[in-house]
Amino acid sequence: MNFPKDPVMLLSVVNTYLRDHDSSLEELCKSNDISQEELTDKLSSIGCHYAKEQNQFVQS
Repeated sequence: MNFPKDPVMLLSVVNTYLRDHDSSLEELCKSNDISQEELTDKLSSIGCHYAKEQNQFVQS
């Protein structure tokens, strides 16, 4: 899948994937062949971080 470039749209898509398809951030990145570092960096630019216990990106 091609993920959106816009960080706000990306947040929505990633959290939906995490909720509906993938049990972890690592699984999401591996199954979609994307860099976990790049993804977390892009979402941190809008003040979000990955909360492992919730399996979602949340506001910092």
